[in-house]
Amino acid sequence: MYTSPQHAAAPVASPDEFRAALSQLASGVALVTAHDPEEGAEGGDAGMTATSFLSVSLEPPLVLISVREDSRMDEILGRVDSWAVSLLGEEQRALASRFAMKGRLSDRLLFADTPHTRGPHTGAPLVEGALATVECRTEQRIPAGDHVLVLGRVLEARVPGPADRPLLYFRGGYRQLG
Repeated sequence: MYTSPQHAAAPVASPDEFRAALSQLASGVALVTAHDPEEGAEGGDAGMTATSFLSVSLEPPLVLISVREDSRMDEILGRVDSWAVSLLGEEQRALASRFAMKGRLSDRLLFADTPHTRGPHTGAPLVEGALATVECRTEQRIPAGDHVLVLGRVLEARVPGPADRPLLYFRGGYRQLG
């Protein structure tokens, strides 16, 4: 049986070292959205750009997102139990940038000129032209450092059209397949 060494003396990577190392991993880019009906038809929408979205299980179908603690998305996902993910194509780079900006416009203004439909299961905005969309119900919220991991059961997954080229995030910027 393996016994781990004492954790108290273990070195810890600095945030800069950690960021530099993980920037070497290319990730797909997604827009995570949710709708809080108590805030009104359009006022209850929230969205964030995410590169931390992954498949967890096929049976049952589960996915995971990572949400910054105390963010607007964390606040809404703490109140509602459903959300959606739109997987973005390379022509949606500007959309990804707009929803990722610090000090950005309010969610209401961002969604006002973002073509979207409402998910039939969640009411969350689904981005038109996305490579795929997934609607989810929260199964579990797990505190993890300065983020919350949200495990979701997939209610429906759709690929609306022919496969396009994905938008990727690599070395701190948006990229396209070569």
